[in-house]
Amino acid sequence: MTARVSWADKQQSSAAGVVVWLAPADPAASATVAPAPPAQPPRLVQRNKTFVPHLLVVPVGSLVEFPNDDPFFHNVFSLFEGKRFDLGLYEAGTSRQVRFSKPGVSYIFCNIHPEMSAVVIAVPTSYYATSDAQGQIVMPGVSAGRYLMHLWHEGASPEYLESLTREITVTENSSTLGILRIKPAGVLPPHKNKYGRDYEPPTPSGPGYEQQ
Repeated sequence: MTARVSWADKQQSSAAGVVVWLAPADPAASATVAPAPPAQPPRLVQRNKTFVPHLLVVPVGSLVEFPNDDPFFHNVFSLFEGKRFDLGLYEAGTSRQVRFSKPGVSYIFCNIHPEMSAVVIAVPTSYYATSDAQGQIVMPGVSAGRYLMHLWHEGASPEYLESLTREITVTENSSTLGILRIKPAGVLPPHKNKYGRDYEPPTPSGPGYEQQ
């Protein structure tokens, strides 16, 4: 199954990062597309004060690793509806794990470095894909049936994303979802730290600086 993203705003240079997933329209059919967690846990690596990759889509129930490849401490947390967690301070060369046990979108931050952000989306289906820079989406192996098609893009409001959800029917001869026309997402406002306060400038002796 293929699709292509088309922006309403033609000024957008890249159509990457649009996530599409198909959930059964009939709840009784959910078991037929239930995803299996990957054999090897996906990784959201902290490197050069950046999460790599920035966007990670995983099946519900997946265990995600958060290794620290920087020469200083990080404190990874999320306070959003997808999965709420706080991994605490952990040093270079160590790792923590989080199981994303329910569907949802988790915005991930570091409590020390405000420039760090990532998104983990846990989906309750094996049918999902993310668009490339040209807006192309490839979702292999979709079985015939009725589905609810969900879309996500960073910065778009939950209300707008909900308005894009629609029922589709996949037949044995289906090969495309067509052109998915969406408005480009806005810019996320500055986030707070895990205590709900503004970030303070790091001190030279703080855990966010390189260890000697």
